Order: sequence, then C-alpha cells, then structure tokens
Amino acid sequence: QVQLVESGGGLVQAGGSLRLSCAASGRTFSSYAMGWFRQAPGKEREFVAAISWTDGYTYSVDSVKGRFTTSRDSAKNTVYLQMNSLNPEDTAVYYCAAREGRPLANVASYAYWGQGTQVTVSS
Repeated sequence: QVQLVESGGGLVQAGGSLRLSCAASGRTFSSYAMGWFRQAPGKEREFVAAISWTDGYTYSVDSVKGRFTTSRDSAKNTVYLQMNSLNPEDTAVYYCAAREGRPLANVASYAYWGQGTQVTVSS
C-alpha cells in the first residue's frame, strides 16, 4: 500500500498563504499522478488540483486558478499545494491522493488517500 501523510494546514487570515505538503512512502510514484481535494462540512469532496508525477503537468479547478499551484519534488517523494490569496470560502479539510496513470479530477479514480489536514481562513 502507498501511504500519504499530509501537513501544513492551519488557521490563516483572509489574503494569507499556506503551503500543504504530502509525503508518500511504500511504493515509487514515478508512474503516478497526485491530486488535491477538499471537503467543507456538509459538502461533497471536490477536486482542487492535480499533477503528473512523470512530467509535472498540472491543472486546477477554475475557482483556484491564479491562487493555488501544485508541484512535486521527486527526490523527496513529496507534492506541495501552495495556496495564496486565501479567502473564507477556501476553508475545508484538504486531502492529497494518488493514482496510477494520468491526473484526473474524479474522486473515485484515486486509490490512495492522505489523512487530511484542516485549513481555516478567517475574515
């Protein structure tokens, strides 16, 4: 099994920044894609951003474009989600996930999940 451990969540003022980290262990991620998802209380889990481990290709949902970027450090088996210009609507539990193949937006296609980390943005 692939294990994913997230860190970097916390409380931040509106307009501030956070960087989430997701460290992977157990198997190589050389042929995998990593995704970021978030879930607010009472809401469905939604796609945020994804990255191809192979070539670094990234894409993200329209609501975070220009504010969030995802990147990877292959030597550390770690992916990052840099979140800038945060607003209260970004408040949620953020999850990283892994799958074989291309990065996709659908939750069900990811086989491995991190434990989640809380991001709270105050106004």
